[in-house]
Amino acid sequence: MILKDVPKLKHIDSDNFFLLAGPCAIESEDMALRIAERILTITDKLEIPFIFKGSFKKANRSRIDSFTGIGDEKALEILKKVSETFDVPTVTDIHEVSDAAMAAEYVDVLQIPAFLVRQTDLVVAAAKTGKVVNLKKGQFMSPESMKHAVQKVKDSGSNKAWITDRGTMFGYQDMIVDFRGIPTMREYAPTILDVTHSLQQPNQSAGVTGGRPDMIETIARAGIVNHVDGLFIETHFDPANAKSDGANMLHLDNLEKLLTNLVAIRKTVQSL
Repeated sequence: MILKDVPKLKHIDSDNFFLLAGPCAIESEDMALRIAERILTITDKLEIPFIFKGSFKKANRSRIDSFTGIGDEKALEILKKVSETFDVPTVTDIHEVSDAAMAAEYVDVLQIPAFLVRQTDLVVAAAKTGKVVNLKKGQFMSPESMKHAVQKVKDSGSNKAWITDRGTMFGYQDMIVDFRGIPTMREYAPTILDVTHSLQQPNQSAGVTGGRPDMIETIARAGIVNHVDGLFIETHFDPANAKSDGANMLHLDNLEKLLTNLVAIRKTVQSL
C-alpha cells in the first residue's frame, strides 16, 4: 500500500479500507464544504482514511447542454479550500495533458477517467507531476490489461499508481462488476472499487445517465469481501437535484450506516 504517499491522509494504520468520496462535480463552495464536513465526521468516527473527491470539470457528457462545471480555476480553488479547511487530501479527474500540471497545484491525487485511461500522453503527464495517479479501468478493458496502464506510470518515473474498477459494459445500457478482476488488478497496484459508477445505466435515450443506487450496499459489500483496498463513492445531500450523476449517487444521509456496516464486514473478513 502507498497511502503514506498521500499528504494529510489520516487513520492509515487502522487496517480499514480507504475511501474516496464526495460529489460528482463541484457545484459551489457551500455544497463542497457541507459534504466534506459530513463525510469527515463519519470517517473520523470509524477511522477510515478519507480523500475528498470532486470533479473540477466534466468533459464526458452526453449532451452539449449538460453541466460541465463552474469554471476550472474556481472549482480547483474550492477543492483547495476543502483541503485546507478540514486538513484532508483531495482528488479530481483530469481530461487533457494541460490539466495535469494545473490540477496538481491544487489536489493530492490525479484521477484518469475510464474512457481516457489508454491515452498515453495523459497518463504520462499525470505521473510526471509526482502525484498519486488513480487509473480508472476502462469499461471496455479487461482487468489484465490494466497492468499496461500501471506500467506507463512506472515508466514515467513514478511508482504512485492505483487502479479503480468502475464496472464493465454489459450491452448498451448496463454495467457489471466482475469481482474475479479484483485479485488480478491487486497484483499490479492498490485497487479501488468505484461503487456508484459501477451502477450507472448509461446511453439512455434522453441523454441523461440512469442508475441503480438501491444496489450500492450490495456492490460495496461484495467489494469488501473480495479484499478491495479502497472504495470510491459519490454522495450528495440532494442527489435528485445534483448537476451530474445524481441517478447513481448515494444520499449523504445513508453514508454512515453503509460505512459502519462495511467496517464490520471488513473486520470479519480480516479475521478469517
